[in-house]
Amino acid sequence: MLQIRILITFLLLSSHSYPIVPIGIEGVTKEFHKNSSEVGLEKAEILFLDHRYPEAIENYIEVLSKKENDNSLILKRVAQSYSALNDPTNSAEFIETYLKSDFNTDVFADSWFDNIRDTPEFVEISEKYTPQFSIWSFMYLYVALIGFYISVIIHFNRKVDRIAKILISSFIFIHSFFILHICLNITNYQYRFPHSYLMSTCFSFLYGPLLYFYFKRITKQYKFKKKDFLHLIPTALFLIYILPTYMLSAEEKLALMVGRTENGLNPGDSSNLEIIVALKLVSLMAYGFFIRKLYLSYKEQKEESNHESRIWQRNIYCIHVAYIFCYAGYGVLISNNVISGFLYHSQVICMALMVMYIGYCAIVQPDVFNGTSSIKNLFFKYEKSGLTSSLSNELRDNLIRLFDQEKIHKENDLNLEKLANKLNTTRHNASQVINEHFNMNFNEMVNKYRISEAKEIFNSDFQRNLNIIDVAYEVGFNNKVTFNKAFKKDTHLTPSEYQRRIFAEAVQS
Repeated sequence: MLQIRILITFLLLSSHSYPIVPIGIEGVTKEFHKNSSEVGLEKAEILFLDHRYPEAIENYIEVLSKKENDNSLILKRVAQSYSALNDPTNSAEFIETYLKSDFNTDVFADSWFDNIRDTPEFVEISEKYTPQFSIWSFMYLYVALIGFYISVIIHFNRKVDRIAKILISSFIFIHSFFILHICLNITNYQYRFPHSYLMSTCFSFLYGPLLYFYFKRITKQYKFKKKDFLHLIPTALFLIYILPTYMLSAEEKLALMVGRTENGLNPGDSSNLEIIVALKLVSLMAYGFFIRKLYLSYKEQKEESNHESRIWQRNIYCIHVAYIFCYAGYGVLISNNVISGFLYHSQVICMALMVMYIGYCAIVQPDVFNGTSSIKNLFFKYEKSGLTSSLSNELRDNLIRLFDQEKIHKENDLNLEKLANKLNTTRHNASQVINEHFNMNFNEMVNKYRISEAKEIFNSDFQRNLNIIDVAYEVGFNNKVTFNKAFKKDTHLTPSEYQRRIFAEAVQS
């Protein structure tokens, strides 16, 4: 059998045609090395096919020391030889080296590795480079797609202020883009798409400015000036710094990622990740401080600000603050080479929460995206309603009569449609009158009258003979929970606490 293989190899070698090299010592030397390398490779192949793996490995490695290019087949053969010798450690090492030369993850399905397939070394190297799916990856992909959809919906919503929607849609877009990037990384698909390397990193210093100017727009109706472009300087400088990396070829980016993986690092991160994270954290904290000032200033305008807008801004601000803390924790983890676990993913969870919350508001409460600094600005949607000033005043007077005299708020099935019918007008006009003349919405107005009625009842019940649920039903509430919540919101006391205070005042007097 060995003689037949040698004969076949001889025939194969004799069939090769070699190019004529220049005359001279240098040319002869190059041809000699070339021939000796190929002869050594043929010898190694014969030893490999004859199952003499230790000798084959020795010859393959000797050939590797002479050849400068196209070593992928040799590296694969060495890995297969070590696998045949049941040496998963060295086999995995040469598989990784092979991937650096020719990134083809089909090598993991090679039957040569069946005998070491279940070993920890092979499983580890396989999980590093082959596509992996988990609950995290599916969740991130889902949120990213939802985020892209929401950013488009907001951007093309004509009811939202043009500047505000550009800012918030851009903000949600870069969140979604980052989440998609993370999804590619944790599924190992960044190796299939090398140009995804650092694809979302260029947005690192835009999170703060976009959210800050959005808050500034909706709370102060701020108009942009040329000097505001100074906020883009960090992003511009960072783009200049990272542009050479973006200009690399796919092969070069792949080599960078494989090199980082080989060193136990996250393949999708920059080599200067710690510096980038530190600078981004400073940016997030600085703009978080400015956003807080805007929010608190808006919150103090209780007579002018809208309740729903305050809740919207508060929640967005709280999620942003949570993201800052999680991102700081992420910085600590990556500084200690920890690239997995719940805490590592917490910053992305905050981003996902931001995307889903904004998406929810875009569907349920789209008006909050405009914000307001005054009631006049908030209800821009009524500018073309056709409701004249005289009719508005007439409806206001009738509305006051219905609440003050007819006590319409005591009807537990009262809604905006029913109120509009009693006013002999449309729902739209009824809502506009309440908003413009009373600076509140329909539910807030009904609850105000109901709680006022409840307080009058409690104030006359010095002996505390009445049950709270009976009072709730009397003034128009359908259940005790809703009554307690509305009562505490108005008085900062629960009904029971209010009763005790009235009783104590009666005893003292």
